[in-house]
Amino acid sequence: MNANTRKLHDLGQRIWLDNITREMLNNGTLARYVAELSVTGLTSNPTIFEHAIGSGDLYDAAIQKLAANGLPCEDIFFELALQDLTQAADLFRPVFDASGGGDGWVSLEVSPLLADDTTGTIQAAARLHARAARPNLFIKIPGTPEGIPAIEQSIFDGVPVNVTLLFSREHCLAAAHAYLRGVERRIQAGLDPKVESVASLFVSRWDVVVKEDVQPQLHNRLGVAVAMRTYKAYCDLLASERWQRLAAAGARPQRLLWASTGTKDPAAPDTFYVEALAAAQTIDTIPEKTLLAFADHGKVGAALPADGGYAERVLDEFKREGVDDDALAARLQREGVQAFAKSWSGLMARIREKSSQPAVAAESAGTA
Repeated sequence: MNANTRKLHDLGQRIWLDNITREMLNNGTLARYVAELSVTGLTSNPTIFEHAIGSGDLYDAAIQKLAANGLPCEDIFFELALQDLTQAADLFRPVFDASGGGDGWVSLEVSPLLADDTTGTIQAAARLHARAARPNLFIKIPGTPEGIPAIEQSIFDGVPVNVTLLFSREHCLAAAHAYLRGVERRIQAGLDPKVESVASLFVSRWDVVVKEDVQPQLHNRLGVAVAMRTYKAYCDLLASERWQRLAAAGARPQRLLWASTGTKDPAAPDTFYVEALAAAQTIDTIPEKTLLAFADHGKVGAALPADGGYAERVLDEFKREGVDDDALAARLQREGVQAFAKSWSGLMARIREKSSQPAVAAESAGTA
């Protein structure tokens, strides 16, 4: 067991891998990360699958076969994604069982084209959850204004939800309250309140977008400050009377998950965000390259303070530089939706391209 990743686990933070490919499932890489690097779950998104499906030939034969059966590109994608993710969910099932359902999760995102469609998101979430037929598979729903009521309804429907594309304390609180409302409705209806959820705060993008607009001494400080502020709000929520009532009824907390924790600035340490965001009762979903770097030379120092530490002082410095964090959070969320929609478009194009390959060639490529 790697000592560096084990320290995060012992601190109370769970490490999930922010990647999935059929290759890592087939060659034992993911199983090795579980055994050696304390990885206890994984996340996926349209960009990850665009790369996985588009960059090699491991999916070609399956795409050709599904296309021959008349499936449209979107259905082909979800069939492929569910094949991979249910296999991964089964790999993590012992972790899930040992933790009483608190860990060992994988995540599948609804189509990013539904980000502004509440009803369509609710229907897609229920459909994908039923198709997966795994207790440890989250359905990812973006925390957009239209996504928030879909999150509440999906929780009420018993669908575990990973709320994605959150960029601020306010975004995370909106997701948390949607979760709480869904759980409260379940209790009122006499249903089991235990429906798991995580709220994914994207961190590094903050520092990328302001880099050219602030003084060098402020580089790579905004994302962590936003995370610290959000962690305080999370701790405060868990201490609230509202949550304590739900916990007494048997509900589980919606956990805070750090997303986008790979270092984008070559001048910063490659383990910067992982080290900065060590915190109990949280999850860090880490890109594969960053995970391996942290296992090699990462350090675990002091955990994030529950009182927010110096976050507000740093955020005030950015305000003096003209950074409106509320407006910027809204912009980052819109851009996140657009980026995933672009990846989705590219993914559909690659599936169409592979669908048109000669059947014999596709079969040969898929079994090579």
